[in-house]
Parts: sequence; C-alpha cells; structure tokens
Amino acid sequence: MIPERKYSAIIVAGGKGYRVGGELPKQFISIGGKPMLMHTIQAFYDYDYRVRIIVVLPEGYKPLWQQLCDEYRFAINHTIVYGGETRFHSVKNGLSLISDEETVCIHDAARPFVTSGLIGRCFDIAFNDNCGVIPVIDEVNSVRRLTEKGSEIANREELKIVQTPQAFPAEQLKAAYNTHYLPVFTDDASVAEISGIKIILTEGEESNIKVTTAFDIELAEFYLKYLSKR
Repeated sequence: MIPERKYSAIIVAGGKGYRVGGELPKQFISIGGKPMLMHTIQAFYDYDYRVRIIVVLPEGYKPLWQQLCDEYRFAINHTIVYGGETRFHSVKNGLSLISDEETVCIHDAARPFVTSGLIGRCFDIAFNDNCGVIPVIDEVNSVRRLTEKGSEIANREELKIVQTPQAFPAEQLKAAYNTHYLPVFTDDASVAEISGIKIILTEGEESNIKVTTAFDIELAEFYLKYLSKR
C-alpha cells in the first residue's frame, strides 16, 4: 500500500513590513476586501484542503489576527507560531511544528496570488526527486554588477528572479536549519544549498508578485479586479 503523502505549508508573515505605509504590518492590510494574509492562506487551501498550514506571525500580533478572523469570518484551519529576529528564525520556528516525513512548502505571506498549479508543481518535484525546488522567473531588465571601480554590465541571461513557495523534504530542511544564522540566508534555498541539499529550479509566475511597497498594494488591488472580471 502506497503511504499517503503528507504536505504542509509554512506561511511566513513574521515581519513588520512597514514600507507599504500605515501602522499595520503589510500582511494585515486589506486588498480586495480582506487582509492579504487571508488571500495567501486561501491559495493553499484551494490547492488542497488537506495541506496543514502553519502561519508565522510577529510577536504579539495573534490577538489582532484572531480579531480579523472573527471580523471576516475566516475559518480555514491553521496553526499560529510567532516569528523571530529574522526570516531565518521565523522559518525555523515554523519548522519546529513539522514532522520529518512531510514535504513542506515555505511561502511568503506577501505573495497572495500564488496559484494551485505552482504550489502543486513545487510539492511534486520536491517529493518525487527528494530535493529542494524553487520557482524562478527571467530577469528582463538590464543589470549591472558593482565593482571596486564602480560597476560593469552583467549578463541577465545568467540571472533568475527567485520566488516562493520553496518546497523541500521536511527532514532535510529541518537539518539544514539546525545551524547558526548567516547574512547570506535570504531565503530557504540559500540555507538548504549550504547544507548540501540539491536545488532544482522550476518556472515561476509573473503574477506571483511580492507586495512590498504602497505601489504594490495598488497593483494587487488592480490585479484582483482583473481576476474578478475573467
């Protein structure tokens, strides 16, 4: 008998994200009539309602989140854990609730438009190939590399823009995170790669934007209106 796959998602919403403006961390700001974090959780539930969802919140924000869930009657089951000093520490806190036999996706709360297709592809590759998998898109801008003398042209064909979700066999990722924080740990793949985990790239999605600034909030509102008219 083939054992049932065990999937989990850690949604990282542990930062304050004040660059969007206002007093609320960006994950609680409303887009399309409800907080952005709810859109992100919904995306994983829509992929498969059986996926276990862990949400990493900033320290002390659980009461506000519970208030928002009550206000918007948001009932998708999820578990809350508090974040840490950096994204690395927040993910590590989330991984403490994940069992070794699971396949886990780590996803930024500020990417509310991730599709079921991308989630499923990341889970499947990680499970079938027993490796880490990260979605990437092409760099379309001209880019330059900083040097001691100033800067120089860089070949954009050699560059990729990294997105989330990033998926891994949980046992491997938990072992990788059993280390001290380094400034180069900007995402989960950077932690995994240093520990020797094989990383496979898969095609990301242009629509899988990361909401970081006030302009991104406006863009997200526009995109939701576009989706509602399709």
